[in-house]
Amino acid sequence: MTSHKPSDPFKNASGGWGSLKAVTEILLQEHVAIDGSRVLMHQNKPDGFMCVSCSWAKPKDPHTFEFCESGAKATAWDLTAKRVGLDFFSQHTVAELNKWHDHELEEAGRVAAPLRWDPASDKYVEVSWQQAFSEIGDELKALDPDSAVFYASGRASLETSYMYQLFARMYGTNNLPDSSNMCHESTSVGLKQAIGVGVGTITLEDFDKTDLIFFFGQNVGTNSPRMLHPVQDARKRGVPVITFNPIREPGLVSFVNPQSPIEMLTPGSTQISTQYHQVKVGGDSAAIAGICKALLEADDQAVAAGQPRLLDVAFIQQHTVGFDEFAAFVRNTGWEQIETLSALSREALTEAANEYSRANAVIANYGMGLTQHRMGVQNVRMVMNLLLLRGNIGKPGAGPSPVRGHSNVQGQRTVGITEKPELAPLDKLSQQYRFEPPREKGLNTVEACEAILAGKVRAVFQLGGNLVRSVPDRFVIEPAWRNLRLTVNVTTKLNRSHLVHGAVSYILPCLSRIEIDMRAGQAQAVSMEDSTGCMHGSRGVAKPASEALMSEPGIVAGIALATLGQACTVDWTEWANNYALVRDAIAETYPTIFHDFNERMWTPGGFHRPIPAAERKWETKSGKAEFLTPTTLAEDPDVPTSQPDVLRLFTLRSDSQFNTTIYNLDDRFRGIYGNRMVLLMNEHDIERLGLSEDQEVAVETVAGDGIQRRVAGFKVVRYDVPAGCIGGYYPECNPLLPLWHYAKESKVPAAKSIPVRIVV
Repeated sequence: MTSHKPSDPFKNASGGWGSLKAVTEILLQEHVAIDGSRVLMHQNKPDGFMCVSCSWAKPKDPHTFEFCESGAKATAWDLTAKRVGLDFFSQHTVAELNKWHDHELEEAGRVAAPLRWDPASDKYVEVSWQQAFSEIGDELKALDPDSAVFYASGRASLETSYMYQLFARMYGTNNLPDSSNMCHESTSVGLKQAIGVGVGTITLEDFDKTDLIFFFGQNVGTNSPRMLHPVQDARKRGVPVITFNPIREPGLVSFVNPQSPIEMLTPGSTQISTQYHQVKVGGDSAAIAGICKALLEADDQAVAAGQPRLLDVAFIQQHTVGFDEFAAFVRNTGWEQIETLSALSREALTEAANEYSRANAVIANYGMGLTQHRMGVQNVRMVMNLLLLRGNIGKPGAGPSPVRGHSNVQGQRTVGITEKPELAPLDKLSQQYRFEPPREKGLNTVEACEAILAGKVRAVFQLGGNLVRSVPDRFVIEPAWRNLRLTVNVTTKLNRSHLVHGAVSYILPCLSRIEIDMRAGQAQAVSMEDSTGCMHGSRGVAKPASEALMSEPGIVAGIALATLGQACTVDWTEWANNYALVRDAIAETYPTIFHDFNERMWTPGGFHRPIPAAERKWETKSGKAEFLTPTTLAEDPDVPTSQPDVLRLFTLRSDSQFNTTIYNLDDRFRGIYGNRMVLLMNEHDIERLGLSEDQEVAVETVAGDGIQRRVAGFKVVRYDVPAGCIGGYYPECNPLLPLWHYAKESKVPAAKSIPVRIVV
């Protein structure tokens, strides 16, 4: 294993030849070098398919190669020539497969036929689709609807997501948790409170008009690399980029565009961040408060000198409430406290404030580094406070930009995947389909896990995803998961959730979005929403991995029909054979967003959903944009971390990973090879705690709830992280995250700051 010392960071820019090599390697690894190269030419193109990994925006004028390294890996992963069929399960029991590494499970290949677990042999055996649908329907009919959970990953299309939420509600439950619960629910809550809509307000065009770009807790180089194209263009115009992140990520330092022959053939690269502040884990609210404090102090000086104001006073007076209380809080907060909590100097934060004060239009990008904290909603609100001070919302080139993860995670919420009944158009659904939807609040992901532990949930349906691996407290959750009556998994590949299963368990293999979807003799298309609120059509171009695969809409329709019966007011069979009918239904339910859906879905660059806040229309309780006065700037007031041996663990993803999918065990950007069981530690902490590099240690959570959470087998790696903080990979560190350690108000698991100690 290799590691970089703090003085020896990764020397190469992100992108460039390293990305091209990684793409070539994954195509060869999956034995699809020729077919994969052909298919990639259609990725994120108006006549092709939308990437199955991240949700970053798709331009109306795409590049020749409109894919990134991460997207190419996701495509190769689905396009693989490897198969999981009857021969595979004839050789392996579930008990044996449970000993495999997560990477080995998915690397086995595409699941080729529907499967049912056989308890006698402890193997999955093939079943017909009709048998699977009928048996699942019988199981669901025997249960109380509120004892079933319908989870959706962000990969499902708008059409599938709409059908799925309608099926669950006709069945009788609002138990519709999704991957947003795990990551950006803090955004959905925080932005809704601040500006009246739970999504960002910027589009790709805003990057052409901005004067300054912020990044807070978002690793663009591995999580959404195509985003580097507009950022690089902005940098070439001289636009500053200010980054706050505990680790110096290569994608936020410099970038070589693989699309540019000149950049590829010369030693140069584009510097991305003009200021890079390595904020302490959990110190983001304090850092933003410091920028605001420096700005207020500079504004006071401008007033005293008779110079132009630095605050947008007219905007604040006309469009906001709560400014005076927030300003008083910031003024009364001392610099010493801000510096201690953020681990950044007054001078550094003042430098950021000075740059901010010179910019007329500012975009604030942020990711899970802000949302996955106990104070995650407050972190989001603090970003909004910063933008509101200078009117940076509702004008070209400015606004909040929450960078979502999975490809349609925002879109599935738009069409009704939510456990919160107030966010779904229940009255409209009732009128449209002549049934009475349930009105009680459903379970989010954390609440679903709590109910599984309590024995109140008997069935879990996963539309994609790998919940067993992604949820917190894995060592506590897995035994309870095995007590479920029914588990149903719609998937393309084998994963841990298929092996930790209920008494009755099915693996239902679906077509990938990359593949041609023929229904009733016609090729079908689907759609999704990107993280800037634009809707895009997507048409598969590759031959399906198996003739036995079924589309996600077809699977949902089959189970809905088997469960609800012929008397249902939805013609599920017609919908499964013609997705245009589903889009017509979506347009009827949501006419403001989806009118003329079928006609507009192929608009180059997508068609944009109306976002009132982008027009300075505030659908908040007050009717205006709202400043928030923090209750505290401390990362987690409920967990004492003042003990010298208590560290803040934050989870990371590698450059060879997407969510729980691990393409290989290397992380070239961080210099980690062949091993994910590592702890990235500050060299002073290593010395202070009497440790040595490459030493094998265990980590245990400081929780105080009587449950011991310990994971052994980590190796210490000296790395440039703030003192008192350590980094470890997700999902390997999930057993250390208590289920109750989540963001206030949003219940997003607080994976970016877990109090732990190292045990030798």
